[in-house]
Amino acid sequence: MKDADPLAPAAPRAGAAPYRRALVIANPKSGRGQGGKAARELEEGLNSLGVPTELFTTTAKGDAFTRLRSLGEGTDLVCAVGGDGTVSEVFEGLVDPEIPVAILPFGTANVLATELGLPRDVHHALEIFSKRKVSPIDVATVNGHMSVLVTSVGLDAMTVKEVEKRRKGTLTKWSYVEAIVRTLKHYEPPRLSVEIDGEPLEGEYGLVLVSNTIGYGGVLSLAEDTRIDDGLFEVYLFPTGRIPELVGAFVRGFVRRLPGGAVEMRRAKCIRVDSEKPVPYQVDGDLGGETPVEIRVSPTQYRILVP
Repeated sequence: MKDADPLAPAAPRAGAAPYRRALVIANPKSGRGQGGKAARELEEGLNSLGVPTELFTTTAKGDAFTRLRSLGEGTDLVCAVGGDGTVSEVFEGLVDPEIPVAILPFGTANVLATELGLPRDVHHALEIFSKRKVSPIDVATVNGHMSVLVTSVGLDAMTVKEVEKRRKGTLTKWSYVEAIVRTLKHYEPPRLSVEIDGEPLEGEYGLVLVSNTIGYGGVLSLAEDTRIDDGLFEVYLFPTGRIPELVGAFVRGFVRRLPGGAVEMRRAKCIRVDSEKPVPYQVDGDLGGETPVEIRVSPTQYRILVP
């Protein structure tokens, strides 16, 4: 006889609501303004299932985190409506990792939702949420903040810095194209020292990518055997960070997969990146700060609803 899944919540009684209470956190500007409409439809759908639901819409970065820190007892479902930034902020704000997180993707890349096969359609999303199938997901702390997807140091983080410097309104993929063109005008490859699980690596690197997902930015494909629940993050090491190397890696990651070519990959629980001159790093698409940076996989896993 097969043992019961210890992560699976108890099935609701026939005719009973699948959850006691739900909180929907939405970025109303996501999906070019469609996120707000979808969130209202999701609220109505959950209420129709007998689940009392609160809709909370964000107006600025940090709103979701603040609301979740005051989450009352009885809420046993949190839904994130928006992009990867909203999803990451929801996980970081969630005090109780046992409460499952549901995603209705309305962002630019939707990396995690794409990997998990999560629909943008509210009707199909409600079907998935009602079945209450959960999967564990690893998270990491990055200089004290949470990462669910990817942290990187180098050119892409410099590009994120340029995006945030000029950000006005909703971001699109074109926002990043314009930012990388501006960044390349004054780009010099950084010289990064890397330590993995307490072991300093020989030499220096030009870009370091620490990921928990198979996709990056909705464009590149990473190691196919990546798992979001194995207690490890994948570390992609770019030796020089020079433009020809980065272009080659981009083409490989777009057409095939990374690692390969000049790029090597390791798996680790703790990664530290430093440099003589401060270099920007980004966390899940948001500017995090400058080196040194330490990424440490948490022993505590969170829960996410999956098909």
